[in-house]
Amino acid sequence: MAAELAFSAEHVSKTYGERRALSEVSLDVAKGEMVALIGPSGSGKSTLLRTLTGLVRIDKGGRVRTAGLVIQEGGHLTDRVREARARTGFIFQQFNLVGRLSLFSNVMVGALAKVPGWRGALGWWPSEDRKRAMEALTRVGVAEYAAQRANTLSGGQQQRGAIARTLVQGAESILADEPVASLDPVSARRVMATLSELNAKDGLTVIITLHHVEYAIRYCRRIVALKAGRIIYDGPPSGLSRPMLVDIYGPEIEDVLGPDAPIELRGSNGDAGAAQ
Repeated sequence: MAAELAFSAEHVSKTYGERRALSEVSLDVAKGEMVALIGPSGSGKSTLLRTLTGLVRIDKGGRVRTAGLVIQEGGHLTDRVREARARTGFIFQQFNLVGRLSLFSNVMVGALAKVPGWRGALGWWPSEDRKRAMEALTRVGVAEYAAQRANTLSGGQQQRGAIARTLVQGAESILADEPVASLDPVSARRVMATLSELNAKDGLTVIITLHHVEYAIRYCRRIVALKAGRIIYDGPPSGLSRPMLVDIYGPEIEDVLGPDAPIELRGSNGDAGAAQ
């Protein structure tokens, strides 16, 4: 029996003026997968991720299904897009928290769809939702900062707060667009470990765009590489090789191979920046 799909993109293209960001891309992601999208800047990975929740509208001819619902078809969003978004959490590189509000208040935003708007505006949250918010903050390791203004927290703490917000939302899937790009290595690993745990223990589907290949290899069981708007690799981390990465990124790949990258992906002298 075929696995149930969380996301499906069929012959998806996206054009900005004269530049084609995606070109006839098809991708299926089963429920419970953790998939990394990698590729150089401008390869189309962020555009592809955003099409899966309707943040980017595709060109005519393609179709996108999210949570089993057709949300884009023929260049138009359907009336199911809002329902699909309610079941999908989206995490941005810049956290998208309101700096002047407490971390707790930011996390409670995930419950807005479940309560009358006036209650959310006044902060009159049901006790059960408050409990869920604190449980979510505890789960991601930042409960002690619940009362602190978001803009006083570190980037890693804010990003984990953004993850907690998706848990309060009740999301079945998490789409994360370069969530560790602006974080220091320790904070980046904590965020990646949190997403990996939610995938492994809670069965959440996770699709994440990454600039650093070693994080994709360490935390994701499936890697999809894009170049010039097309998928050129789709498979396990073990299928990646240094020549393949050079083909994807070019000979100067120091920025995507950090010190944690497997030795076989580094240069002949063990230096990530040495070309073979």
